[in-house]
Amino acid sequence: MSKEKTRKDALNYHSKPQPGKIKVVPTKPYATQRDLALAYSPGVAEPCLEIKKDNDKVYRYTAKGNIVAIISNGTAVLGLGDIGPEASKPVMEGKSLLFKIFADIDGIDIELDTKDVDKFVETVKIIAPTFGGINLEDIKAPEAFEIERRLKEELDIPVMHDDQHGTAIISAAALLNALELTGKDIAKVRIVISGAGAAAVSCTRLYKAFGAKGENIVMLDSKGVIRKDREGLSTEKLEFASDRKIDTLEEAMEKADVFIGLSIADIVTPEMLRSMTKNPIVFAMANPDPEISYALACKTRDDIIMATGRSDHPNQVNNVLGFPFIFRGALDVRATSINEAMKMAAVKALARLAKEPVPEQVNIAYGETRLTFGKDYIIPKPFDPRLIAEIPPAVAQAAMESGVAKEPITDWEHYKEELLQRSGDDNKVMRLLMNRAKMDPKRIVFAEADHIDVLKAAQIVHEEGFAHPILLGNKETILELKKELEFDADVPIIDPISNEAKEKRNHYAKKYWQNRRRSGSTMYNAQSTMHERNYFGAMMVLEGDADGMISGHSRAYPRVVKPIFEVVGRASNVRKAATAHIMITSRGPLILADTSINIDPTAEELAEIAQMTANLGTAFGFKPVLALLSYANFGSSNHPHATKVREAVNILHTENPDLEVDGEIQTDFALNTELHQSQFPFSKLAGKKVNTLIFPNLESANITYKLLKELHAADSVGPIMLGLRRAVHILQLGATVEEMVNMTAVAVIDAQEREKRKKAKSAQNKKR
Repeated sequence: MSKEKTRKDALNYHSKPQPGKIKVVPTKPYATQRDLALAYSPGVAEPCLEIKKDNDKVYRYTAKGNIVAIISNGTAVLGLGDIGPEASKPVMEGKSLLFKIFADIDGIDIELDTKDVDKFVETVKIIAPTFGGINLEDIKAPEAFEIERRLKEELDIPVMHDDQHGTAIISAAALLNALELTGKDIAKVRIVISGAGAAAVSCTRLYKAFGAKGENIVMLDSKGVIRKDREGLSTEKLEFASDRKIDTLEEAMEKADVFIGLSIADIVTPEMLRSMTKNPIVFAMANPDPEISYALACKTRDDIIMATGRSDHPNQVNNVLGFPFIFRGALDVRATSINEAMKMAAVKALARLAKEPVPEQVNIAYGETRLTFGKDYIIPKPFDPRLIAEIPPAVAQAAMESGVAKEPITDWEHYKEELLQRSGDDNKVMRLLMNRAKMDPKRIVFAEADHIDVLKAAQIVHEEGFAHPILLGNKETILELKKELEFDADVPIIDPISNEAKEKRNHYAKKYWQNRRRSGSTMYNAQSTMHERNYFGAMMVLEGDADGMISGHSRAYPRVVKPIFEVVGRASNVRKAATAHIMITSRGPLILADTSINIDPTAEELAEIAQMTANLGTAFGFKPVLALLSYANFGSSNHPHATKVREAVNILHTENPDLEVDGEIQTDFALNTELHQSQFPFSKLAGKKVNTLIFPNLESANITYKLLKELHAADSVGPIMLGLRRAVHILQLGATVEEMVNMTAVAVIDAQEREKRKKAKSAQNKKR
């Protein structure tokens, strides 16, 4: 992708459909005059008077306890340097977004137009009553140290400069685990720190808090080794100045055990790595390019434990593992500060989590057979759903034990349940799916590539790297549209009616005729049919010339289903194919079936649809908890519509007793856990969070998913085809670019699963 194209995409993302990345959403009713009278005058006077009597009640009657200010003056932004407060605002908004999606914290960005430390501190102190915490961001050193120190001393709410402490906390957890794996003592290892900015200083201080010795640490800045005999050192640099008579990184690396890179790309050479001790630990965290590339480092030393700041290599040191959860824990006990004990608790919790069994959802998302503690897994993955239930409690506990918690937690199990409800599954589903798709990209046919939105979707999946698109359609039209979109990648373009495709067309026609000759098809008909791109594309997948296909953007669903069923057909063990939608809702992902194909399935067919949908959830990393829906609850009606669902449940209970499924049940009882538990404690779903809904007919399923999509602005992924022989998926007419991108990820994962099953079956056959 060209830099200009990236630039345009980024600008469009930030400007459309409305400028920026955050907005304020009311949390209380506001429809009636009574609502407004309570929200503002005269009703608002009552909480005001209560807070006047007791300032702490501001946490009861306002949102203060869940709001963090993200404050910067734009003097040290990412890799951009001193760009000023206005130019830093997109970054601060981005931080707000991360706070929300990972920990359900409302981040409000504030950009201050001052480089004066006194003015900065005074301004933050003046506005502090609005917030439950202060996250300082992108402030240059040494001013950042002074600003944070003073604000921590002078405010009674949590204050943290994430640039300093975020990287320190995550890398410290990784370092503790790496040292454990290598059998090295933190008090004895020799550590080289490349970089002397805010992050490097904070990292080194935290390592020392865990036992690293100052005499074993060498820190370097752009001028070389920071030595005590160097003149003009800042207070922070003087703190880590070395007595050793060395000047260069090359000298420092000799016989070093640990390298911590917080500097610039490509400053570490293979020779330097070879001069380190056995089992060297190298954290090359410069972004986007590390101090030494991952591939080169691993090629140079096969005994290395390597971490970077990049998501495409093992052991990513990512601040998002820390700051949302640290603030979450601090806010939840109304901590007056974020102290060393809380940071160290976060380190220990992260290190401990990496040593525990990894949920299947995470293994699936990262394309791993089984992530286990070892040199390629020393810190948790950013999408690990356990983070929110493990890190905040550890931080909160440390706050209580160190005496800075004003509202201690007593019921820890209840607190963890609350955290899981905040976990933001609605935001993570597609990130998980796309991350998994990237692990093993597949060839996906886009059957309508001469439509600009379809081509745009193909461009995105190609640039994101989770699919290899094959474009079907008029070649001249596609080339013109590619030019318009600046889609300059060399991807296959096939026009099924062209002379170039004649040989393939004839081959596919012969195969199609052989499969359909006893269904009334003639060879002439087969040859004619192969001019139609849905037939041609489906044959590409069937014959192994592609791994999957998506179509349906420009044609009604029944017109696209027909050729898919004729060419690909159902899997051998499936009586009825079906479809499901994954709805991305505020309560987490909900899988709905059957949304597009079976008008009035029998009890047996409904049971089969439920089983296929459960398999879909498992394949995508969810533990399926299924409710078979009806207008009746557990035998309250003997109408055939209700008894059909009851019979389907009985079939599932008999054939798959381990499956968490029950019904017939009404939707509100299925989704409201407390209501369900109180009325139907005997149910297999009692106390469980239902994530899969099986509808009794097409009408109810189709209407429901479209209502959710339109009225609640719930994103949908689907319809996902279930029960076909190959990974072919049909879009709804007029699907958006985003929906097509999501469906491509689904098609890729579907193809991955099929390949995995095929290999497993082949291996099993060989054993026989």
